Amino acid sequence: MKDLERMALLLDFYGPLLTPRQQALMRAYYQEDLSLGEIAEAEQVSRQAVHDQIKRAEAALQEMESRLGLVAEHLRQQAILREACAHLEAARALVGQDAPAAAAIAAAEGLIRQLLLPADPPPDRG
Repeated sequence: MKDLERMALLLDFYGPLLTPRQQALMRAYYQEDLSLGEIAEAEQVSRQAVHDQIKRAEAALQEMESRLGLVAEHLRQQAILREACAHLEAARALVGQDAPAAAAIAAAEGLIRQLLLPADPPPDRG
């Protein structure tokens, strides 16, 4: 997983536990894609001050994840759901569209798809 994606997940899970200032800086840097210089100018502080605050916030998020492991567990569950969806697709292909089991398989697949993040869709049925 890319560092940017990982940090986005860490922010989603643990961002509310940061100070309001850290949250604002992290949002500006990671979500609004502002440079350190742009944030520093808007905040009327030095670029180094912004850099230091962001690094502290990143370290805090990493520490929370190392203690709680919520992101790792979330990713594990998403992988299991994607695999279950793939197995259901294979089962549906084996029973055929007209078989009575096809409706039950499609319903189960639909439930699993609801649990998957929109940014992380299950494999395409192509």
